[in-house]
Amino acid sequence: MVGWEQASRLVKFSDLPLDSPLGGPPTLPVCHCRREFNALYTIGEFSGLTGLSVKTLRFYHQKGLLIPSIVDQESGYRYYDGKNVDTARVIRRLRNLEFSIAEITQLLVEHDDDADILAYLRTRRDVLAGRIQNDRDLVKILNQIVENEEEARKIMSESDYQVVLKNLNTILIAGYRMTGRYEDIGKGFSKVGSAMGFNIKGRPLGLFYDAEYKEEGADFEACMPVKRKKQAKEVNVREIEGGAAFALLHRGPYAGISRSYEKLMEHVKAQGKTIIRPVREVYIKGPGMIFKGNPEKYLTEIQMLIG
Repeated sequence: MVGWEQASRLVKFSDLPLDSPLGGPPTLPVCHCRREFNALYTIGEFSGLTGLSVKTLRFYHQKGLLIPSIVDQESGYRYYDGKNVDTARVIRRLRNLEFSIAEITQLLVEHDDDADILAYLRTRRDVLAGRIQNDRDLVKILNQIVENEEEARKIMSESDYQVVLKNLNTILIAGYRMTGRYEDIGKGFSKVGSAMGFNIKGRPLGLFYDAEYKEEGADFEACMPVKRKKQAKEVNVREIEGGAAFALLHRGPYAGISRSYEKLMEHVKAQGKTIIRPVREVYIKGPGMIFKGNPEKYLTEIQMLIG
C-alpha cells in the first residue's frame, strides 16, 4: 500500500470531487496505487478535457469501452491518464459519426492506428452511402404515392363519368402476359414490379385481348410504364402505340366494371367506330401498397382505341 505522504505527491486529494463507485454512495478517496504516473485526472477533470459527461464516462466504463487508468480498490474512484484522453476523443468522434458502442469496441480492439483503421472506415463509408441512396429511393416512392393519390382525388372531383374522346400517346411498357382469371392480374403486376423496380414510371394498366368475357382462360397482360428498356426474364419491354380512343372512368369495385364496359361499347357503336384491341384498363386508384382501401372509391379508366 502507498502511504498518504507518497500518494499526496501524485494527487492533491483535497481538490478532488467525490466520485461514486460502480455501486454505492460516495466515499473519501484512499489511493492504493501500484505504479507512478505523471498526469492523472479525476473523472470531473477528465470530463472537461474530453467533452464527455461524467454519466457517459461511467457508462463507457461499465461497457468496457473506456476503462480508467486506475480505479481505487476501496473507494471505486476512477483516475484517467493521457492515453485515456486520446481514446476518449476517438470514441467521441466515432459516436458523432453514428458508430454504435459495439462497433467502436470492435474497432478499438482490432485497430490501433490511422493506417490500420482506414479499411474499416472505407467500409463504413460505403454502408452509409448505400443507406443514403436507399433513403433517396424511398423518397421517390413516397413522392409517387402522394402524387398518384392527389391526381386520383382531382380526377374524382372533376369527372362527370361520361365517355370522352382522348388521344393516347405511345408509351414504353413492361408487360407480363397471362392466361387465366381476371382477378389473377395482381400476380402479373408483382412479377413486373419485381423485375423493373425503380424503372417503373406511371400507373399500372391491364391489356385485354379477348373480344368477349371469359371466366376462365382469359388472355390479358399486366403492364407498367417504364423509363427505359430493361429486359428481364418473363417480362416483355416494348412500346405500345397510341391514337384516338374513347375512354370512360369507372368508379367502384372491379366486380361492377361490366356496366361501364356496356356504356362505353354502346358509345363506340353509336359513333360508327370499331374497337382496336387490346382494350386497356388504367388503374388510377386501387388497392394500395399499405392498405387495401375502400373498393367503392377505386378509379379505373377504360380506354378503347378506335378505328
